[in-house]
Amino acid sequence: MAKEKKLTVIKLETGTVYQKEERGTFYYRYQINGQRKAVSLKTKNKEEALEAVKAYLPVVNATTTEVIAAHVLQARSLEGPRKTLPLADAWNEYNRSPERATPRTVEEQKSYEATLAQFIEFVKAPKKTVRDITPQIADAFAKHLRRTQISVDTHNRKIKRLRKIFEVLREYRDDPNPFQSLTLRRKEQEEQEFNVRRLSFTREQEQQLLDVLDDKAHKVLNKPEIRVLYYLGMFTGQRLKDCVLLRWDKIDLERRRIWIKQFKTGKEVTIPIAGKLEVALRQALEWRSDEYVLPKCAARYKKTDANGKNVGNNLINIDALRVIRWIGLTPSVELEGRKKKVTVYGFHSLRHSFASHCAEAGVPKAVVLSILGTDSDIVDKYYTHIGDEAQQKAIAAVAGEIGGKSDRDRIEEALALIRDSASEPVDVLRQIVEILQR
Repeated sequence: MAKEKKLTVIKLETGTVYQKEERGTFYYRYQINGQRKAVSLKTKNKEEALEAVKAYLPVVNATTTEVIAAHVLQARSLEGPRKTLPLADAWNEYNRSPERATPRTVEEQKSYEATLAQFIEFVKAPKKTVRDITPQIADAFAKHLRRTQISVDTHNRKIKRLRKIFEVLREYRDDPNPFQSLTLRRKEQEEQEFNVRRLSFTREQEQQLLDVLDDKAHKVLNKPEIRVLYYLGMFTGQRLKDCVLLRWDKIDLERRRIWIKQFKTGKEVTIPIAGKLEVALRQALEWRSDEYVLPKCAARYKKTDANGKNVGNNLINIDALRVIRWIGLTPSVELEGRKKKVTVYGFHSLRHSFASHCAEAGVPKAVVLSILGTDSDIVDKYYTHIGDEAQQKAIAAVAGEIGGKSDRDRIEEALALIRDSASEPVDVLRQIVEILQR
């Protein structure tokens, strides 16, 4: 059950002071001549917000247009002259603000900066100020993104980042956030015709992966570690980064348990060690040289380029995809309208397989969430589709055919037994009951 947001709402005689989000900025909503207005009070402190409302009371209580105009000028004078911020300086100002976004990863923080840089390049006028950006410019940028053949999710993440940046820089604007309109975002239905999704491995495919990793004929850099990497993904359901950077101090082989603090979510999960994974981990002890279970892969994963951008994660991902190709699967496919290929099979497919196997085995959903993480939408996907066998049973139940026979078929079988059987009546009765209960 989602945690209920605790938003402060204070009703006054002249309007309402409220928050749009928990621990967020306070706003003042009031009416003038029957029209509702709302202004930011530019503070997250309740007492400061109530004090700031006093500057607007002459405006709210005014009775004529002239008086309103006079008091509007008075209110603006209280704020002082509006500051100007060129787009070229927007990132530095945003990055200094305590209200800036705090992504879980450094890469996502860099993505905020890169998205703003992309927008500034689109505007082609870095000397323009933050105040100069209108909803029309924001809309033109959104249309531009649609033409770049990126996915719906990527498009919406870029718009969301810009909305946050301009929200933080609101003191440099007179008008509302230009990126707040819902029309700037794309809808998931726009991609439903692609009909391509991440697939899970079958148990047979998982065994094929383990077999080729034991086959000396197949070559990949740091193959012994890649082999253990696949065991970790297969028997813990964790993401690639969590498996590659797993440390020995998070493993207790005697108690047969692993603790992982997920890089993406920051949540710690604890997982029992499967028998096959234990064997692989004990083999990994032979090359133990530092804190990491997979020392060479970990060093490769953390590799950065001259600009400090991580490039090693992609190198390890390429190594993992090579193994998938060994068993005859195509990791990604091209789609018309998409700039990048769409991934079908990858290391992340092991996470899907983990959820799928648990669902088919009847493992409670809450248990799977405790392993994969409570925010995993993968679990919902497989707990609404729990396998062909369960589906066949459901269809049979709807059709009145349990065990492949309809009610009428079973009755006919029971009558034939009564007519033809030479067994004792008690035995015949027992057989009839079994037939009707199938």
